[in-house]
Amino acid sequence: MALSPRRVRLRYFVAARSGVSRRAGARIRLMRHPEQHRTHRIGWLRAAVLGANDGIVSTASLIVGVAAADSSRSGVLVAGVAGLVAGAMSMAAGEYVSVSSQSDTERADLDRERRELAMDGKHEHAELAAIYVSRGLDVKLAGEVATQLMAKDALGAHARDELGISDTLSARPVQAALASAGSFAVGAAMPLLLVIMVPASALVWAVSGSSLLFLALLGSLAARAGGSPVWKSLVRVTFWGALAMALTAGVGALFGATL
Repeated sequence: MALSPRRVRLRYFVAARSGVSRRAGARIRLMRHPEQHRTHRIGWLRAAVLGANDGIVSTASLIVGVAAADSSRSGVLVAGVAGLVAGAMSMAAGEYVSVSSQSDTERADLDRERRELAMDGKHEHAELAAIYVSRGLDVKLAGEVATQLMAKDALGAHARDELGISDTLSARPVQAALASAGSFAVGAAMPLLLVIMVPASALVWAVSGSSLLFLALLGSLAARAGGSPVWKSLVRVTFWGALAMALTAGVGALFGATL
């Protein structure tokens, strides 16, 4: 795994400050970094998990509700397919609009920061140094760090440390929209396949049980991808999925064929 330029510079700086020779410092620079961070996955992982979870829950709930109303297999299938298409498009549009709004806000903040840097660079330098002081650096070192960072990329330094905007966490509307729509369609396809394969008399229980299994699998995969505890994710997704399907089945059974 190749090291980023930032990590290479950091290792060389640590070696130099600790009195390590240049040759030893070069060896340190070539060491592999063992840490595995997952923050770069936040954008697409959030959209994908949301889309797949919504696809399973909404489509399975729709199928269970219509099936509980004693509808025919073809009616249940049509309702499920319509729910898949409408849900996927809704997820894509919603993610694109919401993440675009976030992107517009970030762009506006960067434009404002760019103007402030051009108008009053000294104040912006003091502001950045104060941020580093609040994080534990002494005043002199904070001023030196702010000077060097602003000399290389003043806007980038302020975006990262003052505004909290970075390349890793920046808004990506198209990526979020595609991840949401695609994952919704995949999630919704799972209960739809059961409509074709399972007898109509067992449809409600088969779709409910299988969908809970799909949700548990999704929660496990999402937890592993994000590095979070698996059991918390399993409990969270299965509880809300079971609640949604139970309520929808109750509505279908209550209203019957008039649903």
